Amino acid sequence: MRARLADLLVGLSRFADLGFGLDGGTAATSGVLAARLARELNLESSEASACFYVALLTHVGCVGYASETARLFGDELAANAAAAHADHASVTDTVATFVPMLARGRSPITRVRVALRLLTRGSSWGEAYTTAACEVGRDAARRMQLPETVQTGMLHVYDEWRHGGDDIPISARVARLAGIAAVFSADGSPASGALRRRAGGMLDPMLVEAFVRAGLAVEPDADLRDTVLDAEPDPVVWTDDLVCVAEVFADLADLKSPSFLGHSRAVAALSLSAASRAGLSAADRRDLHLAGLLHDVGRVAISSAVWEKQTPLITDEIEQVRLHPYYSERIVAGSAELTHLAPLVGRHHERLDGTGYPHGCTAVDLTMPMRILAAADAYQTLREPRPHRPALPPSAAERAVLDRAAAGALDLDAVRAVVGGDVAIPTRAVPVPAGLTAREIEVLRLVAHGCSNAEIGARLVISRRTAEHHVQHIYTKIGVSSRAAATLFAVENQLLTSSGADG
Repeated sequence: MRARLADLLVGLSRFADLGFGLDGGTAATSGVLAARLARELNLESSEASACFYVALLTHVGCVGYASETARLFGDELAANAAAAHADHASVTDTVATFVPMLARGRSPITRVRVALRLLTRGSSWGEAYTTAACEVGRDAARRMQLPETVQTGMLHVYDEWRHGGDDIPISARVARLAGIAAVFSADGSPASGALRRRAGGMLDPMLVEAFVRAGLAVEPDADLRDTVLDAEPDPVVWTDDLVCVAEVFADLADLKSPSFLGHSRAVAALSLSAASRAGLSAADRRDLHLAGLLHDVGRVAISSAVWEKQTPLITDEIEQVRLHPYYSERIVAGSAELTHLAPLVGRHHERLDGTGYPHGCTAVDLTMPMRILAAADAYQTLREPRPHRPALPPSAAERAVLDRAAAGALDLDAVRAVVGGDVAIPTRAVPVPAGLTAREIEVLRLVAHGCSNAEIGARLVISRRTAEHHVQHIYTKIGVSSRAAATLFAVENQLLTSSGADG
């Protein structure tokens, strides 16, 4: 089915807003401002289009360093939002902005610890974060078959003017400016002051002057979806592969934590197989496949510190987790092409007896596709490891979901359709991509699941130095320099033997 890519991304860009701790619509507003600034600069159509798409997608790579950021600062969403407001060309402003925002509501001792971590490790964290985010963003653009100009812009979108000047692609310079303007506009404050303070440091001063002179803004009461579609430069970009786009965001959602890897693809495969076994129509099968891929995009709105917690969750954390299907529903509802999937996506944790969440639906509210998706998610989740428990073997997972059906929570026919057709994601036939050896694939799997060089060495009974040597060879072969991008490569090329989590 042919769809307008910008329409898909109006909704899916909320993924980036939520994952970056920003207000909904920030990415979409950034896309509009970038397109308008490109028009003000009289850029040719290909460059203007690149500015628009880089701005829409700027923050999609935020999940690439979520786990590490949560471990360092306790909450990567707060860290992301603080970073979005800071002037990174000024150490004084960074500390003055970042620390108060990140430490808000925390104890005095925690605020001191945050400040010390920022001062002692902030530079290395920032470099690793931007490398991961940019590489993940580039790969997302590539997989959606966006032009090389967009891919290159994504790779350089966090470059600072003071370090690159005119060597930074124009799409990256425009998108970065538009993104900052969108953040401060969402706060209700004039963007011009924030932009001028960053001119010559983070931002191209010529672009700042053009933006301010033109008085560019997005009307607060405008229909954002229509505004984005109207702003897209010609020629309009279309896609014939909704599944491809959905797979990109499924993989990005699963990148939130190493324990999530492959979950969304596995649920989609199980749902599609079960739908066929249950005799559902072609339209329902297609919708279930897409919904299976997108059902957990909303978990980016919850900190990795919660998802990776090894001890019991407290009440507030439980409530956060219970909201992630709602966030998934709202993300999907933002696209006219996908909005009919929103109820299906948002009900994958609902139960027939009313014990599910977030809506507390009962049997009368749940269609057979909804029941199948819920059963597929429950079964696949049990088969995957979590920070607080190991994975169950297939027989034990099957027994568990059948017991839940017998207790009235899951639909028995849906469960039987799922467990009767346990579908593994097809493995790649040899030869493997990038000329990776069998040993390198072993190492890549461990890298993807968050293992350090020392842990890789211990598991494979090799030295830490040998493990590091393997990792560097792998990165060179596949053309990445971050764990996040290496992980996406492994997922995209079906090189993982086990998959990871859900909420």
